Amino acid sequence: MLLRIFTEPQQGASYDDLLAVARTTEECGFDAFFRSDHYLVMGDSDGLPGPTDAWITLAGLARETSRIKLGTLVSAATFRNPGVLAISVAQVDQMSGGRAELGLGAGWFEEEHAAYGLDFPDTPGRFDLLSEQLELITGLWDTPVGKKYDFTGKHYQLKDSPALPKPVQQPHPPIIVGGAGKKRTPALAAQYAAEFNAGFKPVEETKVLYDRVRAACEAIDRAPDTLVLSAAHRVVVGKDDAEVKRRAAAVGWSLEELKEHGVGGTPDQVIDQLGRFAELGTQHYYLQIMDLADLDHLELIASEVLPQVS
Repeated sequence: MLLRIFTEPQQGASYDDLLAVARTTEECGFDAFFRSDHYLVMGDSDGLPGPTDAWITLAGLARETSRIKLGTLVSAATFRNPGVLAISVAQVDQMSGGRAELGLGAGWFEEEHAAYGLDFPDTPGRFDLLSEQLELITGLWDTPVGKKYDFTGKHYQLKDSPALPKPVQQPHPPIIVGGAGKKRTPALAAQYAAEFNAGFKPVEETKVLYDRVRAACEAIDRAPDTLVLSAAHRVVVGKDDAEVKRRAAAVGWSLEELKEHGVGGTPDQVIDQLGRFAELGTQHYYLQIMDLADLDHLELIASEVLPQVS
């Protein structure tokens, strides 16, 4: 199981903060650095210095790292024109030498749309956008050089697109689709994704989501084992109970909240918790790190947890 570092910059982080975490992620031997794609702080934080654009950030990190994968968990279909997004991700893939991954979802945070003047359709409407965007983006990337690409959908129409630039990765950068939807989410993941992410769910619910997406693969004659399965949780690790409590409090959680909604404890305790997800077939695990100034936290996980699960 590969461990990936996952950050929430909208809660208050500059590009320099993210760069420090990304460099530590790479130096410590983690597989990837991912970030959320949000424009508005959640909860009581002031969010200073303000949001950073996900793909501009990843473009910068593409030039300042050399090994780790870089991606979003996840970009919202409501944020960007899909033709423009296809160009941005392809360029980050080029800038990184083939390390970009695109997590794409329907979007859910209505308040940030209102705060920045973005349209927020109802749930079926957002899934319609997501469905068209997945087809359109992969269609652009997969069109051979020298050929044109046309697309006619309800929301987007492309005519005689040169379908450029091309990403480095072939057939294209991995696409990640996730969520707890019962029908459309697993169907879209089976059709378009390289990876399905179950999100922040306990082991039992994660198994249900994995079984559902495996069934969706079988329904379209796709081998289920060709789809990477992943999970994510807020993670707090400490050398002892006192350090665990201190780190949990630093991100506004009690030990009870950590036990109920996250993964935490001493290294041995966290290894046991991650092992239960590995038993389900989890191949990528996203460690949501909220205190981006605590680089010692990453180093502890890298030295005491990473070697036991990877």
